[in-house]
Amino acid sequence: LFAIFAFATCGGYSGGLRLSVDCANKSESDFNIDIAFAYPFRLHEVNFDVPTCEGKRREKLSLIGDFSSSAEFFVTIAVFAFLYSLAATVVYIFFQNKYRENNRGPLIDFIVTVVFSFLWLVSSSAWAKGLSDVKIATDPDEVLLLMSACKQQSNKCLPVRSPVMSSLNTSVVFGYLNFILWAGNIWFVFKETGWHSSGQRYPPDTMEKQPSSYNQGGYNQDSYGPAGGYNQPGSYGQVGEYGQSQSYSQSGPTSFANQI
Repeated sequence: LFAIFAFATCGGYSGGLRLSVDCANKSESDFNIDIAFAYPFRLHEVNFDVPTCEGKRREKLSLIGDFSSSAEFFVTIAVFAFLYSLAATVVYIFFQNKYRENNRGPLIDFIVTVVFSFLWLVSSSAWAKGLSDVKIATDPDEVLLLMSACKQQSNKCLPVRSPVMSSLNTSVVFGYLNFILWAGNIWFVFKETGWHSSGQRYPPDTMEKQPSSYNQGGYNQDSYGPAGGYNQPGSYGQVGEYGQSQSYSQSGPTSFANQI
């Protein structure tokens, strides 16, 4: 759709301007000089007749410039982008298995998408510059300077109507929108190629499963069991009254005695 809007607004353009020449001799004046031009903007081929204000003689003039190269380049890229998008849509829907076979389809799609993104940028920039030159060449004030009658102060030359360039401005906007659209699509086509998943590096599983017990420095987690664990017999021996010895016995590896 964006490609259709791009080449339709440019390739289907036709416009014109109107000038008036008021000679000192009113009978020689011409108030409706219409100059029409259209795509592909070969303005040097646009001819028109204007009065010279010197009797009935008229002179034949033409606009200046040939901007067909940038305009045709822009329209050509838009048409081919539309055709490729249409063909790709058919392949995506009806030939998905063929598309993914041997990764050839996504690879071709990725390359074509990158190329079209670059071409959209170049063609849109070239056409934007060409459109700027078209506006200057078709400016009524600039066209009046080409007439010999307008160089005489006794004659009055005025612009009546300027060309409407809104659709051409829209074509440039759609050109850059197509560039953004295709450039953004590069990422999604890149993921279809398989390079995205294959490029991810997972760390090798070098960590061995650690044992459930630590045997470092004589520290044994299993020593808390009944065999050699922290075993208190639960017996306190008191001998005599206060002032006599009281002992705390423990069958583990550590023991202490307090003399009271």
